[in-house]
This record gives sequence, structure tokens and C-alpha cells, in this order.
Amino acid sequence: MRAQPLVWLQNRMGKNLVLLPPYVWMLLFFLLPFGFVLKISFSEAVIASPPFAPLLEYDPEEGILNAVFRVFNYQYLIEDTLYLKAYLGSIKIAAVSTLICLLIGYPFALGIARAPKSRQPLLLMALMLPFWTSLLIRVYAWIGILRQDGVLNNLLLSLGIIDEPLIMLQTTFATYVGIVYAYLPFMVLPLYAVLEKQDLTLLEASRDLGASPLRSFFDVTLPLSIPGIISGSMLVFIPVIGEFVIPTLLSGESTLMIGRVLWTEFFNNRDWPVASAVAIIMLLVLIIPIIVFQNQQAKQER
Repeated sequence: MRAQPLVWLQNRMGKNLVLLPPYVWMLLFFLLPFGFVLKISFSEAVIASPPFAPLLEYDPEEGILNAVFRVFNYQYLIEDTLYLKAYLGSIKIAAVSTLICLLIGYPFALGIARAPKSRQPLLLMALMLPFWTSLLIRVYAWIGILRQDGVLNNLLLSLGIIDEPLIMLQTTFATYVGIVYAYLPFMVLPLYAVLEKQDLTLLEASRDLGASPLRSFFDVTLPLSIPGIISGSMLVFIPVIGEFVIPTLLSGESTLMIGRVLWTEFFNNRDWPVASAVAIIMLLVLIIPIIVFQNQQAKQER
């Protein structure tokens, strides 16, 4: 009987040791940076190094430290419509890009999952091959493809499809092309992981009951792949919200996204408090829907 509490304690300690690395990781690389940025967002921009006023100010007359929280940075974001337009523009571009990645990536993932087992590693390797090259180089390659004297315009002109070069670079269209190209694997891989594990006998049963291939897809394959759709959509939507490199290189000033506004406030304007407030609101915009969704999923599972 005395051995049972000891075994329980060992099991408890073992579980805690397993959970310790993720918690340490979250503390070092999320909570501490988040707390630092949150602190700066309640500060005030000053000409100094670092370029923001401290939150704790010493009062020599009283001999105490006073905490001064300034909320005018958040008020400024509400009053200036530029930031609202940047947030809405980022959400729109992220949502449309996620939908395009889903429409293109689902057939890709389904084709890989239904391919012979011997070919699947080769197909996955082909999908991941672009990641062996820097993202910056790949985006610069799209500049050469989309510009007026680029590969795509020359091809369309030679085929007689167009009479004059199209303006594709420095447009929102170029942003969508670059984002879909860069983030498509993040949609395909979660979908493949779910589709590859599906029981194909369910499709055979559906066919035996007289369902057409299209009906079997919508009644069997698609519902069972919803977890992969959700995971892939989150992996695309969340990072695209704050994307900076692709819109800057491919569309420039024509596309307003919050990542570019954030970079401008930090490095051009040197207004770290406003930039931190922008980052905090962007984080809340992303985290709150995720938390609500996870709570709903947990309730459904119960």
C-alpha cells in the first residue's frame, strides 16, 4: 500500500518533466517578449536610447516610484483610420489567400494521399523543395516573372493572348501570387496528413450504396478532412496577417498591410510605443478567435 503513493508521485513528476520544455519555451519566446512589448505600448516616444519613456518614474519629493501608464497610443490607433484600414486590408488579404491556398492545395493533398505509397515521398519532396531556397530569393524571382518585360508577359505576347504587356507587378494581384506560392505547402501538408489516414473502405461502401464519386467526396472525404482544413487554414491565415516581405517587394505602396505599418513605425518613425500598440492589437485579433474556436471544439468533444 505504501508503494502506491510513491508510484503516483513518480508518474506525476514524469508528466511534469514532459510538460516542462513546452512551458519553458512559451515563457522564454512568447510571454517574456509579449510582456516587454506590452510595457512599451503604455510608454511614450522620446529621443533617447531606447526611444521610449520608462513606466516607473521616481518622485524625489515623495521618495517613491510611480507607475505611469499612458493609453494615448491606443487612442491614437482608434482615431487614425490608417491603422483600421491596414488591419482590415491584412485580414482581407489573409482570408482570400487562405481560400485560394485551400482551393489549390486540397486537390494537391488528395492527389498525394491517393498516390501509390512508393511515390508519396517523392511527391512530398517536390512540394518541399522550394523551401531549400531562401524566401527572399524566391520572391525576387517572382519580380522577374511578373514585371512588364518579364517571363509571363513575354510568354503571353508570343502566344498572341495579349497585345501589350500587362501591369502585374506593384499590384495586389502580385501580393496574392507571392503569398499563395509561399504558403501553399503549409496548407497541403496538414491536409495530406489527414487524407492519408482516411479509411478507403468508407468510399467503397459509399460506392456500393450507389453514390457517385462526387457525392462520395462531399459526404465522406470532405467531412473527414475538416480537421486538416482547419489546421492548414490557421497555418496560412495567421502568418499572412503580419506578412511584410512579400507585399513590400511585389506590391510596394499599392497594398496596405499591418506588417508594413508596423515596420514603418518601428524603423522609419522610431515610434516604438505606437508600433508596440499595433503589435498588441494584431496579436489580440489573432488570439481571441483561436481561443473561442478551441473552446467550442472542446465543448463539442465533451
